[in-house]
Amino acid sequence: MDAEIIAVGSELLTPQRIDTNSLYLTEQLNALGVEVVAKAVLGDDRPRLAEAVRAAVARSDILILTGGLGPTEDDVTRDAVAAALERRQVFHPEILEAIERRFQRLGRRMADINRRQAFLIAGAAALPNHNGTAPGQWIEHSGRVIILLPGPPPELQPMFSEYCLPRLREALPAEVIRTRVLRVAGMPESDLDQRISPVYLEYRNPVTTILAAPGDIQIHLRARSSSEAEAERLLEELAGKIEALLGENIYSRDGAPLEAVVGELLRARAATLSVAESCTGGLLGERITSVPGSSDYFAGGFLAYTDRMKIELLGLDEQLLSEHTAVSEQVAAAMAERAQQRTGSTFALSTTGIAGPGGGTEAAPVGTVFIGVASPRGCRAHRYRFLGNRDRIRTLTAQNALDLLRRAIIGG
Repeated sequence: MDAEIIAVGSELLTPQRIDTNSLYLTEQLNALGVEVVAKAVLGDDRPRLAEAVRAAVARSDILILTGGLGPTEDDVTRDAVAAALERRQVFHPEILEAIERRFQRLGRRMADINRRQAFLIAGAAALPNHNGTAPGQWIEHSGRVIILLPGPPPELQPMFSEYCLPRLREALPAEVIRTRVLRVAGMPESDLDQRISPVYLEYRNPVTTILAAPGDIQIHLRARSSSEAEAERLLEELAGKIEALLGENIYSRDGAPLEAVVGELLRARAATLSVAESCTGGLLGERITSVPGSSDYFAGGFLAYTDRMKIELLGLDEQLLSEHTAVSEQVAAAMAERAQQRTGSTFALSTTGIAGPGGGTEAAPVGTVFIGVASPRGCRAHRYRFLGNRDRIRTLTAQNALDLLRRAIIGG
């Protein structure tokens, strides 16, 4: 079955507020085997919201609206849904009494406008709100389910868990959704898709989605079935074919980030790592140490941003820097070697380059980066040319450094 979510509130269309309710609801629905096929954020506009409700109800099995159930004039969800379904609203004295009792417990007088919250759309079942004044509503309409939930997460989540999930479990056919996330480094998105699309396009189930970030591609596989075992079998079948095509470019089969994967490889070999950073300015070390338990394998590092620091902290030869410049294969290799020697680590990474926006030359334009990798087998530096702004160049440098390390570790 398919579902849609509409988050209601003009404040959600500003930079200050983010809709987090839909993430919670998607997770809960997926666990029931329900696919969320659309999400929308709409302002406090009755006609526009009513139009959106009509369209969603016409195409999806379940529609959940969040927010807009308060007592004020800009709380338009009840009115818009009633208009879309062509149903009147019915006043319920017992709901008003419950709201009044809540105000009394708080030692406050209920304002008259709170009476609006005692109206339910005709045929709706009230969903009690133990953490606020706005009741939710459960509506069945032409074989569809429409659920109205309050906006504040402390009200929405208990209401959905206690009153909606049991009804949905009872009403829905037995179905599960299972996912697998393969993460890939070392190849462009277009090359990856050209290689694997002939395989995944043969499948309508699982569904394949490809998400790309700088230096990192995620392949999301989603399988739907009547049983967990069958869903996992479908995932295993398609994932196995993709893995055969991509080989060691796949660094994670459970969605773990590259720094976590590298950490586990180091820990499994009782190996250690150090870094010597210039153009990344500590970004590489930050990613490594963002993983809990990284002290098991991370020895430390050097932030040698200037030539003087490369000489004083790492002990590089001044003549080496003068002859080849800081942005060179020779200096990157020397930085990694010195970091390895000075910390006694098994592996070491170094980064040096021109992140921009200025500082480029004809021989070394902006985006020119060298990454050094020192291992028990020796040291090698790799040259890259990255395009984009300063943040993107630095991100790509750190990502490629970690991937070079991963390949060095698994290469023996």
